[in-house]
Amino acid sequence: MFIPLHDDTPLKVIRFQFVTVAIMALNIGIFLFTGAFSSDVIQGNMASGFGVVPSELFHGGSVQSLVPEPFTLITYLFLHAGWMHLIGNMLFLWVFADNIEDAYGYVGFIIFYLLCGVIGGLTHALMQPNSVSPLVGASGAVSGVLAAYLVLYPRARVWVLLFMRIPVPMPAIWVLGGWFLLQIYSLAAAAPGEEVAWWAHVGGFVTGIILTIGLRNRLLIPPNRRN
Repeated sequence: MFIPLHDDTPLKVIRFQFVTVAIMALNIGIFLFTGAFSSDVIQGNMASGFGVVPSELFHGGSVQSLVPEPFTLITYLFLHAGWMHLIGNMLFLWVFADNIEDAYGYVGFIIFYLLCGVIGGLTHALMQPNSVSPLVGASGAVSGVLAAYLVLYPRARVWVLLFMRIPVPMPAIWVLGGWFLLQIYSLAAAAPGEEVAWWAHVGGFVTGIILTIGLRNRLLIPPNRRN
């Protein structure tokens, strides 16, 4: 397992990653108000009310849902189950999202991020249509960001903390390709009832690949300025 620390890809179009910072601030703020200091009951109600519950999404809402079920495909992206869940997603977002925001532009990045998250959540729901467990977390959208980075900057050098203790520089294609293979392995090896939504990761990643390959010649950064 590894933790991303830093990459060597500078911003080329935008001056600062305002959207990325806003998304991170929104996630952290919502967690502080709804999860960090709340009881398990309140956290559970928030997850059920704003998270994606596959059985409810496909078979009708419930009294626990606080928004129309289709809207949970967006609201679930801004809830997290705990500090480590939040920190992990925000760390990956901080290291990799600035360059994707640079390539897509501010508005384009918002659309890209939400679309990856929506399809990630929908993939999870389609693969577990009878599940009554709420899906929460930014992982589906973050997975799309990682996929876009892999397409645009495969040779970029990324510093990672390997085995949680050894800082090592590695090409992005190895870091992010390895991350995706780990998701596939985890999906295949997952025990029945496991709560990690591997399908959301896979759905978001595949969406990010497809969108970025399809739009790569229309992005703000020309091909000759990418790594």
